[in-house]
Amino acid sequence: MANHQHLTLPIGIQSFEKLRKSHYYYVDKTPLIESMAKIGGYYFLSRPRRFGKSLLLDTLRCLFEGQQALFEGLYLHDTWDWQTTHPVIRISFADGVVKSREELDAHIWHQLKVQREQLALPQPPAEIISGEFSSLIRQTHAHYGQRAVVLIDEYDKPILDNILEPERARELREGLKNLYSVLKDADPHLHLVLITGVSKFSKVSLFSGLNNLRDITLLPEYTTICGYTDDDIDTVFAPELPGLDREAIRQWYNGYRWGGQEINSVYNPFDVLLLLQNRQFGPYWFESATPTFLVDVLKQRGVFTPSLDWWETEYELLSQFDVDDISTDALLFQTGYLTIKQIKEPMLGYRQYTLGFPNHEVETSLNHALLPSLGVENGPRERRTLFKHLQQHDLASLETHLKALYAGLPHDWYRNNPIAQYEGHYASVFYSHFAALGVQVTVEDASHHGKVDMTVDFGGHLYLFEFKVVEQLPEGRALDQIKQKGYADKYRATGKPIHLIGVEFSREKRQIVAFDVETA
Repeated sequence: MANHQHLTLPIGIQSFEKLRKSHYYYVDKTPLIESMAKIGGYYFLSRPRRFGKSLLLDTLRCLFEGQQALFEGLYLHDTWDWQTTHPVIRISFADGVVKSREELDAHIWHQLKVQREQLALPQPPAEIISGEFSSLIRQTHAHYGQRAVVLIDEYDKPILDNILEPERARELREGLKNLYSVLKDADPHLHLVLITGVSKFSKVSLFSGLNNLRDITLLPEYTTICGYTDDDIDTVFAPELPGLDREAIRQWYNGYRWGGQEINSVYNPFDVLLLLQNRQFGPYWFESATPTFLVDVLKQRGVFTPSLDWWETEYELLSQFDVDDISTDALLFQTGYLTIKQIKEPMLGYRQYTLGFPNHEVETSLNHALLPSLGVENGPRERRTLFKHLQQHDLASLETHLKALYAGLPHDWYRNNPIAQYEGHYASVFYSHFAALGVQVTVEDASHHGKVDMTVDFGGHLYLFEFKVVEQLPEGRALDQIKQKGYADKYRATGKPIHLIGVEFSREKRQIVAFDVETA
């Protein structure tokens, strides 16, 4: 049922009660939590920041506390047994940054104390954290005559906030492990446990012995448990859409997938709400917390940026996240900068995943953030110049501009920077400069670090680039290669003018030595 009156946009609202009692838009997620809530058990869900995990937990809390009126009109209202309630213990690490084990323990004590008070438990607290959490669960069960529900929000934040300091991160990991280890033996007293966060630490390091913890992060039936679907945008938010380009909303903010199918992709909810409020497109989510740590890691590891759009990986690498072992794949995927584009199972039980940028916002913003680490200091000015030449389809000026871009890479930067020694550096600068502008860039072949083949679709023209690194002298072969590969063929039907551009770059001269153009 489409709602035609304007409601309030729920920006930053994490309280289910507030959402339902005031006039906020609400996307009904209760069909997705039904089986989990009814059957119970131990669940783990990882999603990027600002995807609505806290609201999800609060929805479950209200459900188990039996707040029936809040669910009026929602899917679960008529199928839920409102006579049976469960006491809820909720622990969150979302607030503040803890810098030491002492601060973490104080934070945990405070949370346990608040929970004990809210549940009105008569007995005094235990002496140690694990003892208190354990007795809190047992006493809650005894006091209410129903098994407890434990909801843990941002379970990993204390570690992530200190991930650049491995010693401290390990210390905090031990503190959290001390708390979470209680869950295993509390099983008889628990109905449901849901643990959410951004990353997925190995069970061994944080949940030792909790073998029945079901990771629903990549299960197809839970893929849309956080975020908005196309249908949600078209129905729930219908009153807000007039005046905005619907297809642009899709290109900018949709595209997150945790299952395999295109149909199940979701929009970043934070972005959508801010777009509907501000009425203009912008990288809202990206800017809400620039990923300095991620940029540093990509810089240290010399990541070939054109490959970010088609990144092949396996399940182990996607879930390998620990203080001493953070795979680049897991980091990019879990933080939400890359998402699943494709899942193949060439052999039973062996799945290959292909990751890529979810959407325009992330591709543009992440490349923009990476340019300084590739040596390009004056991003905004360079972007303006690139835009102007593409807009005028002026290829001679484009050549001059790109040569100036490379001439501008500081000399001492090469001395101090391991990335400069790495063969993919020049091609990364080339690709990221275009991608950061936000024009439509398609990477055709990013398999070899010394080169990149890419198509830029802008202003009614298509530009097909072959970029390759030669030792010293121009070889004049880049242009021939584009022709041989026939990349232009698939674009001929568009009717747009096609420019084939072969760019050759000398590593010794640190400069473009050939820029051959042919218009097809």
